[in-house]
Amino acid sequence: MKAVCWFGKGDVRVENVSEPKIINPHDAIIKVSLTAICGSDLHLYDGYMPTMEKGDILGHEFMGEIVEVGREVRNLKKGDRVVVPFPISCGRCYFCQKDMWSLCDNTNPNAWMAEGMYGFAGAAIFGYSHLLGGYAGGQAEYVRVPFADVGHVKIPADLPDEKVLFLSDILPTGYQAAEYCGIQPGDVVAVWGCGPVGQFAIKSAYLLGAEHVIAIDRIPERLRLAETFGGAETLNYEENEDVVEELKQRTGGRGPDACIDAVGLEAHGTGLGIMYDKVKQTLRLETDRPYALRQAIQACCKGGTVSIPGVYAQFADKFPIGSAFAKGLTFKMGQTHVHKYMRPLLERIQKGEIDPSAIISHRIRLDDAPIAYRKFREKEDCHIKIVLKP
Repeated sequence: MKAVCWFGKGDVRVENVSEPKIINPHDAIIKVSLTAICGSDLHLYDGYMPTMEKGDILGHEFMGEIVEVGREVRNLKKGDRVVVPFPISCGRCYFCQKDMWSLCDNTNPNAWMAEGMYGFAGAAIFGYSHLLGGYAGGQAEYVRVPFADVGHVKIPADLPDEKVLFLSDILPTGYQAAEYCGIQPGDVVAVWGCGPVGQFAIKSAYLLGAEHVIAIDRIPERLRLAETFGGAETLNYEENEDVVEELKQRTGGRGPDACIDAVGLEAHGTGLGIMYDKVKQTLRLETDRPYALRQAIQACCKGGTVSIPGVYAQFADKFPIGSAFAKGLTFKMGQTHVHKYMRPLLERIQKGEIDPSAIISHRIRLDDAPIAYRKFREKEDCHIKIVLKP
């Protein structure tokens, strides 16, 4: 089969590889009908995530048709159309039982690696380094899904792929980010980053009762989408010298009630702060660039919440913990508990409350993935969200 494979920093290729096979009785094999490139895939493309190996198959946002099931899979059959969540979860451990699916104890065979870096290991993730399990990803014609009887949602025949694909990751991720804010009527929410997760965080904040959302980015197309799709007020940080002060001005001096960092470890920005981060990251003296996160902490209202769906890898310098402490901020973050949100969000899609396909900017063939990765990385040609058709 064809698959998108990683061979090093900036080196992604479409290769012919062996088709997956049933290994465990709880496995299923899916023929992929649609997959996507996620913003967090760029962290792999840029070489910032450790333990990648040449030939690893990428991709954690995918859906398709069941073509084979293991003997212990009772709730799926050949021909079922499903979306699969990006965390691989067992459904039986302490954390899965508490609806904290991305913290599953049992799915990462390389848990010792994550424990060495973080102290504990969470769930494995499709196509996202050996640190997180080493499982083949879904940017391919076929994919093996472990614990398939736990991690899926069946899709009604009347819904097209493009409307439901993002149940696999970015729609639940944006929704969880907004839910973590504990939004109350009248709240103002600021969202750093108008990529796909940021767009869904904006939309979700309104769905959950926010009165006003301010979206922060520098890419004109993303800012326009935040206005037209999300209904947000926008702020171009390249045109405003002091984002924190601007946010205070727009909120009567109080600051946003909640701030969402939908950027993560490869933040862009202006001034000496971002130059410091870039130099230290290039020299591998710092793993992350927390520029957007610093602004979120500094701008947030006293007693407010900072929600972090943006991926961070390990260490960040000059973290303003004093500001966070003085203002009594609450932090909520982590990989998304996708299983928890898939069915409720599917119902919202069916009711017409949200159309996730509105953020798709490019539809391309799997064969063209290497070009798409490069253009997505360089923000060329208005690449906001790319879907791949095997």
